[in-house]
Amino acid sequence: MRLVHLSDLHLGYRQYQRLTPGGINQREADIARTFAVAIDRVIALAPDVVVVAGDVFHSVRPTNQAILHAFLQFGRLVRSLPDSVVVIVAGNHDTPRSTETGGILQLFAQLGISVVDREPTPITLPDRDLYILAVPDVPGSRPDLRPTHRARYNVLVLHGDIPGTLAPHVAAADPAALQVSRDDLNIAQWSYVALGHHHVHSEIAPNAFYSGSIDYTSVDTWGELDEQDKAGLTGKGIIEYDLETAEYVFHALPAARQLIELQSFSARGMSVAEVNERIAKLVERCDDDGEGGIDDKIVRLVIYDLPRHVARELDHKALREYKRRALNFQLDTRRPEPLRLHAASGAPGRRATLVDFVRERLMSRTLESDIDRDEMVKRALAYLTEAENVTLPAAAAADA
Repeated sequence: MRLVHLSDLHLGYRQYQRLTPGGINQREADIARTFAVAIDRVIALAPDVVVVAGDVFHSVRPTNQAILHAFLQFGRLVRSLPDSVVVIVAGNHDTPRSTETGGILQLFAQLGISVVDREPTPITLPDRDLYILAVPDVPGSRPDLRPTHRARYNVLVLHGDIPGTLAPHVAAADPAALQVSRDDLNIAQWSYVALGHHHVHSEIAPNAFYSGSIDYTSVDTWGELDEQDKAGLTGKGIIEYDLETAEYVFHALPAARQLIELQSFSARGMSVAEVNERIAKLVERCDDDGEGGIDDKIVRLVIYDLPRHVARELDHKALREYKRRALNFQLDTRRPEPLRLHAASGAPGRRATLVDFVRERLMSRTLESDIDRDEMVKRALAYLTEAENVTLPAAAAADA
């Protein structure tokens, strides 16, 4: 008995202003293409059970284009795998705020799909010795998350947040109505737990997983990419799980559009010309990688310690060209932290000295590219020390 688990499709997701020749938002078209590829992969795997753990759409009222695409792709899935059980639960993006308002997901019930979008629902399939508890992300009381029917295979499908899995700022920006602790999942009593909401594929237990989203659609795309890289993941994907042998495989999906994080750097002490040169070199290095450079990619470059007056004088003609080439080129500039003379710079409560102050100012000052900053700072501090040696004895003599 093999199961495929996917989640967080976010069909209808839009970002940036670029349109396709047909007038569709380019990122919306990207996500639609990724979903079609995901359905291709599911059909090729031909599992006995397919579960979609929420957030089929990015909004409660998706566009007609997104609805039609979803209906066609789910229809293709059902026709290709007529003997497979398909279950969809609603996520927080699928769920209307008003309980009186119906969601769009019930449209897929016409295809023979079990759609659970209003309240937790047990699905019993005696002929397959299979029990599924489908729990949508809707406000209200949560059922006891234990199997209530004796079956050989027991599956929990749930869209919700397990506290601690999401970064705090992401959890606050995209809150799930359903908050469930690991203990409340009663993982040991289930053959498999299919979770949705967290966009990065992650293991909660050997038989409990967030499959992750199928494309980059979260409120923190770059943080998500960083988390994915740290986990050693090659991309987005879907999960195949054998309920009999407990064997698990993560199937990565090809990205519809590549995200590129250029190497960040600090502009502290750099002239406008030096910053421009560094940006150009980073883009050139990307162009030389043999994979099309920044063209049609989603690109970000973070520059730290960049004063406002330097940012204003950057080569904006070159930046406009980068933005024209990429689907989106984000120059994320971070201003220097202000020097706090009374802040701790050693022992708690220590006041910054005049030497600290002068060094900090000289290190952040914009210079012509032919000036040796280290030598300038060295000389300035030497002059300051010389001045103190002259003035302090004179002041002492005057006090006497």
